Amino acid sequence: MPIKIPATLPAYDVLKREGVMVVDEDLAARQDIRPLRIALLNLMPKKIQTENQFARLIGATPLQIELSLLRMSDHRTRNTAAEHMKSFYRPVSQIWEEKFDGLIITGAPIEHMEFDEVTYWDELRRVMDWTQTNVHSTFGVCWGGMAMINHFHGVKKHLLDAKAFGCFRHQNLAPASPYLRGFSDDCVMPVSRWTEMKQAEVDAAPGLNTLLGSDEVGPCLIEDPAHRALYVFNHFEYDSETLKQEYDRDVAAGTPINVPCNYYPDDDPAHVPTNRWRSHAHLLYGNWINEIYQSTPFELAEIGR
Repeated sequence: MPIKIPATLPAYDVLKREGVMVVDEDLAARQDIRPLRIALLNLMPKKIQTENQFARLIGATPLQIELSLLRMSDHRTRNTAAEHMKSFYRPVSQIWEEKFDGLIITGAPIEHMEFDEVTYWDELRRVMDWTQTNVHSTFGVCWGGMAMINHFHGVKKHLLDAKAFGCFRHQNLAPASPYLRGFSDDCVMPVSRWTEMKQAEVDAAPGLNTLLGSDEVGPCLIEDPAHRALYVFNHFEYDSETLKQEYDRDVAAGTPINVPCNYYPDDDPAHVPTNRWRSHAHLLYGNWINEIYQSTPFELAEIGR
């Protein structure tokens, strides 16, 4: 089954060319099923790129997904056309009475700031509390995951001496988890962050389960059953060239940056990078969607009760 998005959204043509099943409003209305309502709270500056990345993953399941794009109410992006934001995004202030089967909260390039220094922190805290009554399952990604685990459990983020940048091997620490169904004993995942969560502090928070972790870059995927949430601190959703784009940007700007480790063949930026995480990315998000489908109420009004 396809993902339901507006036919005018740039992701529609991108995914259709890639063979992902997409459907517009008219066709979806003629199908006698209830699609899963998944919202994407997009905090990244390159909105369209992020839309494509997450729509690609959640649109690859055998279920119909209705994707809603959300933004913080008063924050204005400088990297995406205002017309695009007006056409496809709603501020979170308009959805307090709505219910969703799933919500993804993306990362944001604000790692060096303390959480309470972020201009939209108060509203984001309200969003995180709102998920407990209006969202069946929430997926916090990178900074979004760090914000959630801090808000609900007080786990702190710590600034790294050097940026964790490249593709790092992660161990499967919970093979029986339904979220890791089909996973190998280890997997490679892109990492691009200046901060980390410490495993000892995660372990000290009651009820948290670490599903994926790395000896080099620490805990990665955390399950929080009490809050019906997953937190992932790295980037399964990245395209093949996303790390390359970040590296090239910093080189062009004269910003000190290391070549992303274990990413280019022979660690040589002259070579084309190899994607070694795509299959596990689809497994993780497909498993998340499946777990939502298996447990969410058929009546949306029952979510949170």
